[in-house]
Amino acid sequence: MSARQGPKEAQCTIVSLNHDGAGVGRSEGKVVFVDGALPGEEVRFRYTARKRRYDIGVAQEIMTASPERVAPRCEYFGVCGGCCLQHLDAEAQLRAKEGIVREAMAHIAKVGVEEWAPPLSGPVYGYRRKARLGARVVDKKGGLLVGFRERRRSYITPLLTCQTLDARMGLKLAPLKGLLERLSRPESIPQVEFAAGDLSAALVLRHVEPLTDTDRERITAFGREHGFSVYGQSGGPDTVSLMGGEALPLRYALPEFDVDLEFGPGDFVQVNAVANRAMVKQAVDWLDVRKDSRVLDLFCGLGNFTLPLGRRAQTVLGVEGAAALVERGLANARRHGLTHIEFAAADLDVFGLDTLLEDRVWDRALLDPPRTGALAAVGVLAKRGVPRIVYVSCNPATLARDADVLVHQFGYRLTRAGVIDMFPHTHHIETMALFERDL
Repeated sequence: MSARQGPKEAQCTIVSLNHDGAGVGRSEGKVVFVDGALPGEEVRFRYTARKRRYDIGVAQEIMTASPERVAPRCEYFGVCGGCCLQHLDAEAQLRAKEGIVREAMAHIAKVGVEEWAPPLSGPVYGYRRKARLGARVVDKKGGLLVGFRERRRSYITPLLTCQTLDARMGLKLAPLKGLLERLSRPESIPQVEFAAGDLSAALVLRHVEPLTDTDRERITAFGREHGFSVYGQSGGPDTVSLMGGEALPLRYALPEFDVDLEFGPGDFVQVNAVANRAMVKQAVDWLDVRKDSRVLDLFCGLGNFTLPLGRRAQTVLGVEGAAALVERGLANARRHGLTHIEFAAADLDVFGLDTLLEDRVWDRALLDPPRTGALAAVGVLAKRGVPRIVYVSCNPATLARDADVLVHQFGYRLTRAGVIDMFPHTHHIETMALFERDL
């Protein structure tokens, strides 16, 4: 059924937020997800899609406003898909996200949490140190557009500033647009990736056609003027190369553990530096790492948790599927003289992990998987009797699925959980959970 069938507008009372940041209500006997609406609000909305089991709409008028509604700081809010919750007070966002995790634990895992930890947070604006921006030439909209995609649409939102990006990028979108417009083939640059360390920043320009010498000179000059190391990328990740000038190393510090981690402009790092520091400290504390601890760090990336764990533990093994990140992690560890930290590249399925671990014994484990979760890994850890597991999740649904396995199949207790405000103003939810089992 299309959005054109039936009434074009309706009104409803919003009772909650869904995992995508939309308000949840009922109209005409069906669930409706309303963008721009908050719990407790009476809203008039316009239908944008009508499905068999639910409908989708966008708020047109807030008839009764929530006391937690605030004025969005960004002029592009409501169109740009970079964030969807700027109209909700930051503390209320965290309560709503915790509510989604609680519901997933109750209804998917059917697991009770013994203790809910206070949320971890950091800055809610200017925090985002990694981003991919789209670029597209659209003559009907005035030429080159640079920005995030529109919410629920594939179009590029033309941004000149961004409130959530690190200011080194968020305040320089207009100069970046000007640079791309001056290139010989602006339409050949579909994507610009931004990455920032504590003291330096980089851009990666994805180009589908070769750049001219003049293009490269202009790009290099832009980097010098605005403080970026600028790279080109003509294909896959292995084609990223410096355009010219000096490549300033990207690093971020974890002062609590006296380490800093170097990363490449295309490497995965947590986007919120302050929230990440708090998250790493809490994870190490919850694991209760001691001098004789033997710790596994699965989905370890370039060592975000591995190096801090190595400051406390006897032995740490970081395991990651991407060989390039394993090499980066090992280099980070060796640069700090942490020779008791090992890294290994392996598929984190049952066979790959069992083969890698052989008969070695571990008393602590940390998991930080992608959205798909860590179902195979938790089964391996549980069968090996690892008594203490900290699970860092970016998807409440797969965290709940894996919690169900740990608790109901293997006898673990979910002793503590809490949310982390890694991505303020977005629907993304970062959660940390502690599972324990008696020896």
